[in-house]
Amino acid sequence: MSATTLTRSSPLTRFALAPNPGPMSLEGTNSYVIAAEGSSHVVVVDPGPLDEDHLQLLASAGTVDLVLITHRHPDHTEASERFAELTGAPVRAFHPDYCVGGDPLTDGEKLQAGGVDITVLATPGHTSDSVCFHLPDDGPGGSVLTGDTILGRGTTVLDYPDGTLGDYLASLDRLSELGHATVLPAHGPVLPDLSTVVLTYRDHRQERLEQIRSALHSAGADASVSAVADLVYADVPANVRRAAELSVAAQLQYLRGGALL
Repeated sequence: MSATTLTRSSPLTRFALAPNPGPMSLEGTNSYVIAAEGSSHVVVVDPGPLDEDHLQLLASAGTVDLVLITHRHPDHTEASERFAELTGAPVRAFHPDYCVGGDPLTDGEKLQAGGVDITVLATPGHTSDSVCFHLPDDGPGGSVLTGDTILGRGTTVLDYPDGTLGDYLASLDRLSELGHATVLPAHGPVLPDLSTVVLTYRDHRQERLEQIRSALHSAGADASVSAVADLVYADVPANVRRAAELSVAAQLQYLRGGALL
């Protein structure tokens, strides 16, 4: 069931939870509305799945000046064309294939829409086209809309070979420069401190790499993705086994210096 109201997530943002829960999307996709206090103009981030009630709720938030996309996955982009038709607003993404009536985003680009300053940060790793949106004036430490680069709960899958671990670790380093910003993820709850989350994510990746190294010691240096996943992710449910194998592939590619043997 679609949300019927927008929920306040930070001083400059509200969100609606899309009706697409699942093992990879958690409760569903958080579609955000950005606007300065008192502004009748808004920015929408990740319109989400093609659900008319959800889109109508987002469109009712105000005059939509701009639609931004965090990355290409359909739980974020499926409704882009319909929402552009509904609102007349351009849809801008890092990858040109996911733009509708707007130019591709560029790293470091500074936007001003809905009365809010927004900086585009390229953060590849989950996918090659992943971006985050930094709102420096959103509360004492600012906020950052992280898409799937950082989730509100659990950790992010690297969509290998499009997403790589080397890129992802570099993106975490970049996000750490934003300090104690509020994390506004595309899935799961809002988190209060980006710097703490980045440390947790980096620790998790290092632990997984150690587990992969141990698995290779047991199974052989040229062990397959499936064989390593059997050892490292033996307890994962069948419905997320594919995600586990993608993460193993990304980690093997990283450990083998770019060559997935």
